[in-house]
Amino acid sequence: MSTVQDIFTKFYDRYLEQYKPSAEQAKVALAIRRCKTAALGGHVCGCEECGHLSVHYNSCRDRHCPMCQGVNKMIWVDQRRRDILNAPYFHLMFTLPQELHTLVYQNQKLLYALMYKVVAETLTELAADKKYLGAQIGFFSLLHTWAQDLHYHPHIHTVVLAGGLTKFNQWRNSSKDFFIPVQVLSKVFAGKFLYYLKAMYRRNELQFYGNARQYLQPKAFDELVEPCYNKNWYTFSRETFAGPEAVIKYLGRYTHRIAISNTRIVSVNESNVTFTVRDGKTVTLTGVEFIRRFLMNVLPRGFVKVRYYGILAHRNKKTKLRLCRKLIGSPVYIPKFEGLSTIEVLRVLFGRDVTLCPACQQGKLIGVSGASP
Repeated sequence: MSTVQDIFTKFYDRYLEQYKPSAEQAKVALAIRRCKTAALGGHVCGCEECGHLSVHYNSCRDRHCPMCQGVNKMIWVDQRRRDILNAPYFHLMFTLPQELHTLVYQNQKLLYALMYKVVAETLTELAADKKYLGAQIGFFSLLHTWAQDLHYHPHIHTVVLAGGLTKFNQWRNSSKDFFIPVQVLSKVFAGKFLYYLKAMYRRNELQFYGNARQYLQPKAFDELVEPCYNKNWYTFSRETFAGPEAVIKYLGRYTHRIAISNTRIVSVNESNVTFTVRDGKTVTLTGVEFIRRFLMNVLPRGFVKVRYYGILAHRNKKTKLRLCRKLIGSPVYIPKFEGLSTIEVLRVLFGRDVTLCPACQQGKLIGVSGASP
């Protein structure tokens, strides 16, 4: 089976002939190419029974690498069990008009943060309105920047607790449908985002490169932004989560997801890459174009992807979250991996002892001192 690593190994030099990656993109590309190879070093294990030797190369541990973070992701998700309440949750999605994508891409750290800020303000203010719920809600948001075909498509996924605390510290349930009309969400989200965007422009905080330099002229910028008020911002409510286990499953599926996994790669030839998208369809790109799109989804260094708000904010976990748990009679969900070593976690995840010799199935694999792969 072909992998993303194979694609970078085969086509990255050709990509460099046409494009100049950012420092962060170049770092990710190098990490993917070197992951689990001799370039990163490793260690040799030998079976204490039959003497079989196994070589294990080190992982790059980059969060954009399809071969890394699997175990770390599962441990992180498992630790989030303490924050989950036995209550329904809503799944929302907030997107931007395509006309703004170039501007967001050229100002990633600033405008990704703005997306989180505006989602949080929109939900918090509307939920506090008695017309909708009249309570403080809890939610977490995470950013994805890609579509199925790897085109740049920044959007925010948000999971919202179906209820909240009133100002008298009483629990108030929401209806079965999301308590804020989608049209209202979309309008407020769009208005706030464009308001802050124009304020950033007036303060000269935005950067413009290439063809986007035309927006340095206020008239051109206004001609870009003003029509966006009437665009469809595709803000919508998705399926409701039926309790805590569904939320945990979602966390595992979405929080550490990258632009494309190895399982979606169908084939790689001398020029092209074919991969699957939804509904069993496939897309074929040149190897260079595949890498260009993949690297557009590299996040800024140090960027925090999952952010918590309201009742679920870190500062409220020991007070308001604990009160909510008491009010609705929700148990505390203990992490399954708590107190386990990495080897023990692997045993639970894969249902086998990873220290057992693959050759004789009897002896234990131990590090061979002085040996190098």
